[in-house]
Amino acid sequence: MDKYVIHGGKTLSGSVSVSGAKNSCLALMPSTLLTEGKNIIFNVPEVNDTFTMIKLLNELGAKTKFENYKLELDTSHIVSQTAPYEHVKKMRASVYVLGPLLAKYGFAKVSMPGGCAWGPRPINLHLEAMEKLGAEIKLEEGYIIAKANRLHGAKINFDVSSVGATGNALMASVLAKGTTLITNAAIEPEIVHLERYLQKMGAKINGIGSSHLEIEGVDELKPAGITNIPDRIEAGTLLIAAAITHGKIKLLYKESEHIESVLTKLDDSGAKLNIEEDFIEIDTTDSDINSIDVTTSIYPGFPTDMQAQWTAYMTLSNGTSTITDNIYLDRFKHVPELVRLGANIEVRNNSAIVKGVKKLIGAKVMSTDLRASASLVLAGLAAEGTTEILRIYHLDRGYQKIEQKLQKLGADIERVTTKEY
Repeated sequence: MDKYVIHGGKTLSGSVSVSGAKNSCLALMPSTLLTEGKNIIFNVPEVNDTFTMIKLLNELGAKTKFENYKLELDTSHIVSQTAPYEHVKKMRASVYVLGPLLAKYGFAKVSMPGGCAWGPRPINLHLEAMEKLGAEIKLEEGYIIAKANRLHGAKINFDVSSVGATGNALMASVLAKGTTLITNAAIEPEIVHLERYLQKMGAKINGIGSSHLEIEGVDELKPAGITNIPDRIEAGTLLIAAAITHGKIKLLYKESEHIESVLTKLDDSGAKLNIEEDFIEIDTTDSDINSIDVTTSIYPGFPTDMQAQWTAYMTLSNGTSTITDNIYLDRFKHVPELVRLGANIEVRNNSAIVKGVKKLIGAKVMSTDLRASASLVLAGLAAEGTTEILRIYHLDRGYQKIEQKLQKLGADIERVTTKEY
């Protein structure tokens, strides 16, 4: 098992690129089950969640080839519609195979999903959407068992906008007979990119990019290729890495509109930003960190996946800030670890009250989930002395070699193999 050893206090500088979006790929990859033949996805990140999805698709019979961030998926000979526990337990996104398998083969047996260690995230919205499309759903021995001769068009309204449920409903409906209307659909960039990929396969989708989708089902889809979008959460994390260390970096990133809410908050906090078509420059070398409140919300609001990183940033602000998470109410497991580094934070219900301190001091801390891990790295970069971060396998799920990118910017961070748990 590996850990990070960070000798903090280094000001970050230089340029760095952003890897492909993990959350986008985890939707694009299972969508290829709707086709028969060779699909190609470019700009695929080398992260553990990608490899987990590859293993799951291999289990179903897909043939894959992954090198140089190019993933080929041959779905010509799918031999199984069962997604077993040993793969699905590793990440919640595995449930994305439900809709494609059900639509294409009329049957899906998918283990109840696992993944991050924080909070209940029920999949009832997924199942209700499948039932509206005509599926018979049973839950037996920890598995979702879904059957349908052929799905049919339906009206699906999500009481709560859900990225995962929108993706599953979308993938199921493109092969359903008739017209499907999805209202209050998620409009996150990852879902919009999935819509565009399905359209390239031959799906008939109106309203791409909006919360109201109209899908006219077709009899079959054809294999296609697409280039994955860059990872907006990695982009935001790297920008905060520069800001918390009073650094100046150039982020090679072409989708600034995907993180407009984060950029607005960084600007409010005192960071100087230069936003161009192909890059973002951030300069905080002569800036104090202003205390800025944040409330997470669905896209285009401030992302819940950036909440932990913002909390770390505010620990060194010049006042008191309140960070409220309205998406996942109990996503604050990073707080006790930040406190170990000297932060002054109090959690009240679904908010963290952060009183800025003059400095953080390095200590040994433990990762609990993907984004919490990122917050500890950010705090460790700014802390005086040495910070050791255990259980960094959480980070490996969603950040591609993040330590190498930080090293390129001048951080003193090293991955070390350890027996510590």
